[in-house]
Amino acid sequence: MLIRQPADIPSSEITSESNYLNRRQFMGAAVSLGVGLVVPGAAQAGLQPDDEITPESIVTSYNNFYEFGTGKDDPARYAHNLTTDPWTVKVSGEAAKTGEFAFEDIIKGLTPEERVYRFRCVEAWSMVVPWNGIELRKILDQFEPNGNAKYVEFKTLVRPSEMRGQKGFFSNIDWPYVEGLRMDEAYHPLALMVTGIYGKELPNQNGAPWRLMVPWKYGFKSIKSIVSIRFTRRRPRSTWEQLAPHEYGFYANVNPAVSHPRWSQATERRLPSTLFAPNRRPTLPFNGYAEDVASLYEGMDLAKYY
Repeated sequence: MLIRQPADIPSSEITSESNYLNRRQFMGAAVSLGVGLVVPGAAQAGLQPDDEITPESIVTSYNNFYEFGTGKDDPARYAHNLTTDPWTVKVSGEAAKTGEFAFEDIIKGLTPEERVYRFRCVEAWSMVVPWNGIELRKILDQFEPNGNAKYVEFKTLVRPSEMRGQKGFFSNIDWPYVEGLRMDEAYHPLALMVTGIYGKELPNQNGAPWRLMVPWKYGFKSIKSIVSIRFTRRRPRSTWEQLAPHEYGFYANVNPAVSHPRWSQATERRLPSTLFAPNRRPTLPFNGYAEDVASLYEGMDLAKYY
């Protein structure tokens, strides 16, 4: 398999002793740049006065990653079996630079930063997480998408030998897991390609070695363990949209006024919470990021395009 790099660097300079940033160096750079501190600008966008960072132990042990099982603790229990190094990404579609790329080459020379974002699951629970990563638009720009690229599609790894959920109860999903964004959504400065959390490398159960984070949308849009990026003229059909289109739309913008068919989205349970202290709070339009992103959907019926 030919591993190419998106930058205009001669292949003769690529060796096994490459001085490109590897993952540990990349996260080390993040720490040296102040990751772990709340920084100004986009990193604080959408945060509310009562938002507190969710304990790391909860973020790394309570999540949905059906490739490893249906339980919230299944990813933490089983994701250690996933091999994330080496990792390659296939880029295709309406772009000048396509092919197979090494993960390390894609992130080469890009400065990581921390973004403390609210995270809202469609199941009506939420967290506040310090994500470390790179603006998605900086990743996509390397491949030079052309004017025909109206959407960008992402796919998760398929490896049943290491991802037990792909051969278990949820094996009826037509793997790989697929998600997508309009190009203007993907190029919004809040959209982040995550490579770490809490100033550390991204754990397997949270989508190593990299995952998407789109903070104004429900969590299922933020696809994990990405191995494919495709620029396309037509809107891709995301996995949950295919499985239950009456419940999960393509846009998946957080909207307290539009209930899920089986529960209300008007409030959310902020973790940590217990039976006797549920820590419920009102859900905010666009998860609190309306000032930044509402203009993307001007004139759209957000109840129809949910």
